[in-house]
Amino acid sequence: MSHLISVTDKAAADTSVGTLIREWRTQRKLSQMELALDIDISPRHLSFVETGRSKPSAELLMSIASQLDVPLRARNTWLLAAGYAPRYSEQGLDTARMAQAKAAVQRLLDTHDPYPGVALDRHWNVVLHNRAAEKLMGLLPAELLGPEINIFRASLHPQGFAAYTKNFPEWGSYLLQVLQRLMLSGRDEDIIALVEEVHAYPNVIALKQQTPVTQSTEPSLLIPCVMELYGQELSLFTTLTTFGSPRDITLHELCVELFYPADTQTEVFLKAMGG
Repeated sequence: MSHLISVTDKAAADTSVGTLIREWRTQRKLSQMELALDIDISPRHLSFVETGRSKPSAELLMSIASQLDVPLRARNTWLLAAGYAPRYSEQGLDTARMAQAKAAVQRLLDTHDPYPGVALDRHWNVVLHNRAAEKLMGLLPAELLGPEINIFRASLHPQGFAAYTKNFPEWGSYLLQVLQRLMLSGRDEDIIALVEEVHAYPNVIALKQQTPVTQSTEPSLLIPCVMELYGQELSLFTTLTTFGSPRDITLHELCVELFYPADTQTEVFLKAMGG
């Protein structure tokens, strides 16, 4: 059943809209002057909005949110904080209205087989996958399989994919950077808790204590994930794809991660495994 988001985060919903705007502006490293010029209002007007001396219109809120690249979920929170109705729906991935989008994503993943592919929600939990990804996930211990498989947890946990990753210092550092950016992109208690969890893993603690790896004179164009599986060394690089111009929160937060072979040996092995 479709519905509009009422409250996405209680702490955020209890905060004034001016404070929320100021927090996002600061996070984006913009001054009041810069943001005001970008959205064609006076710095004085923006200052009044941020301090609560002036109530912004819904249209002004959405203009500011667009300029600051605020996620749809947070935009609903802004609207609620200012006394307006939320504008963006959140359909469950298994609802009838999402059937076409879900089928399109699954078709993309299945077409990508025998290379691994997954669809991820805003917390990077796996919501859809293809057969190649299912085979990889079968390597995970039970504690990392449910209730949802989280890519950061599965990849960084010492008993997860990290146990098979030969270049963990590089790949683990990359994942930690992605997780850090995800945490900074919004106020999400689940992401904050996930950051605290993975930073307590012994292998991640050791990784953070290591001296940064010296770059070679000819650095690779991509950071691959190099894994040793079934006696074979596999090298994979990844791409992330999102929906264009979504007006639904679920679609806005959904991304598809596709893994590709980084060398001929990996390509041959994955095709043989998928045969």
